[in-house]
Amino acid sequence: MSVWVPKRFWKEATVEREAQGFGVRLDGRGVKTPAKTALILPSRALAEAVAAEWDAQEEKIDPTTMPVTRAANAALDKVRAQFDEVAGLIAAYGETDLLCYRADGPQELADRQAQAWDPLLDWAEATLGARLTATAGVMHIDQPEPALNALRARVHGLDPFELTALHDLVGLSGSLIIGLAALEGWADADTLWHMSRIDESWQQEQWGVDEEAAELAARKKDEFRQALRFYLLLQEAES
Repeated sequence: MSVWVPKRFWKEATVEREAQGFGVRLDGRGVKTPAKTALILPSRALAEAVAAEWDAQEEKIDPTTMPVTRAANAALDKVRAQFDEVAGLIAAYGETDLLCYRADGPQELADRQAQAWDPLLDWAEATLGARLTATAGVMHIDQPEPALNALRARVHGLDPFELTALHDLVGLSGSLIIGLAALEGWADADTLWHMSRIDESWQQEQWGVDEEAAELAARKKDEFRQALRFYLLLQEAES
C-alpha cells in the first residue's frame, strides 16, 4: 500500500498583519495548524521564518524540514491548551537538575563539571534568585524550596510560544538552568549544548566515538539550536 504524502499546492507563501499578530498565507489563504487553529504568530520574524519553510518545500511537503512551523503548531495546539501542566513538568527539572549531580571520580571529570557548571549555578542565584545545591553522586537531594519557587515563577511567567522553546531546550539538555540561561542569552547555543554534554564527551575521550550515538547527539544538538532560534525569532521587534 502506498503512503499518501501531501504535495505542494501553492505558488507563494506570504506574511500578513492580523488583529492578533502575523498570519502566514499560501496564495492568500491562511495556514492552519493540524488542529485547525489559525496559524497566527506573535512576531513578524517568526511568521517570516514559517513562510520561508513553506516556500522552501518542493513537490512533496516534508515536515522534518520545517522545525519553526512544527514548534509554532505545538505552541498553539498543545502548549497553549495545557499550559499549566507543561510549565509544571518543565519547572520540575529544577528538582533534579543535571548541573547539581556531579561525578565522584575521576577528579578530572569532576573538575570539568565544576568549571562549566558552577558559573551557571552562580548565575541562576544572581539573576533568577534560585540557588541550587550541588552534590557528588546520583543520590537524590532536596533543593531549597525558595529556589524551586523562583524557578517555577520564571517558567510560569512565559507565554505559550516561549514555553514551547524552553520545553525543548530543557528536555534536550536535561537542565532547567541551561534552558533558562539560553533564553537569557547567557551563552550561545553551541556553548550551552557543550556544557550539557560534558559527561558524554568524557566517555567519548575514554572509549572512542560510537557512530550511532554521535549521529543521535548531532540531531539533538541541531534541535537545541532550532529551539533557541525559535525563541529568538519571538523576541525580534517589528521593523
